[in-house]
Amino acid sequence: MAATPAASPRAGTAVPDAAGGARAGADAAALALRGIDFSSRPTRRKPIVIAVGRLRAPPAGGRAAVQLLDLRQLPSLDDYAASLAEPGPWVAGCDFPFGLPRELVQQLGWPGEWPALMHHYAALERATIRATFAAFCAARPAGAKFAHRACDRPAGSSPSMKWVNPPVAYMLHAGVPPLLAAGCDLPGLHPGDPTRRALEAYPGLLARELIGRTPYKSDERARQTDDQRQARERLLDALTAGQGRPGLALRLDPALREALLADARGDALDATLCLLQVAWASQQPRWGWPAQVDPLEGWILTA
Repeated sequence: MAATPAASPRAGTAVPDAAGGARAGADAAALALRGIDFSSRPTRRKPIVIAVGRLRAPPAGGRAAVQLLDLRQLPSLDDYAASLAEPGPWVAGCDFPFGLPRELVQQLGWPGEWPALMHHYAALERATIRATFAAFCAARPAGAKFAHRACDRPAGSSPSMKWVNPPVAYMLHAGVPPLLAAGCDLPGLHPGDPTRRALEAYPGLLARELIGRTPYKSDERARQTDDQRQARERLLDALTAGQGRPGLALRLDPALREALLADARGDALDATLCLLQVAWASQQPRWGWPAQVDPLEGWILTA
């Protein structure tokens, strides 16, 4: 399935505003932070989880911190869309891809500008997405089935065209259109309300930095183990110590800590990892993006 105009070989680079986050003092304290663990088919049993927090100024000689304030559960995509309309200022780190690989877009002849591409993609049925991407992969050699974005390899993330295990192609399909419909600002990709911003995060990047590839969660009850809970404890200990690239210590009360440990699916902890990543981005020039990023693909925070 094709659409025009086709993507150019390399349509420039995207650079979020130079000031980016780079907030300090009262501005930083006023900015609400959100880490969003997303599901393309949320339910009450498997909701979208939002970790809500704020930056805390460091004590004398101490480390800056992020205070986890709340864990919200959104059981439907309508609830997710409604959350995006809530007044700011807030910035969210979202655990779903914001773009597709340029190689894929070019070969399919899909629109070569990000907003037009997203509108085209949103109009497709999931069955069409799966069939189109499966045909793309079937025509490629073993070991190179999927196209990748430039940020995938440094982040260790799944290609955004993958439709199963994990179905990130469907997550993009469900997650990005409501951001556009709500008029959110997507730095480097699409301008919008500067008091409601969203960036792509990936919790697996920070988790692997802190505990390697040790399993810490499972969606299947039969696969949930005491060892995974111990891994969540190690991960939380590292976060509260301020370890990892964000360099921000997580602060939370005992009830929230227990909620993170008790969630064997790891959704609340993944939302919290996204919270730390977007907190870091809020203090960086260009929201932590490199100097040059493909404007069709976007970037993953801290990659």
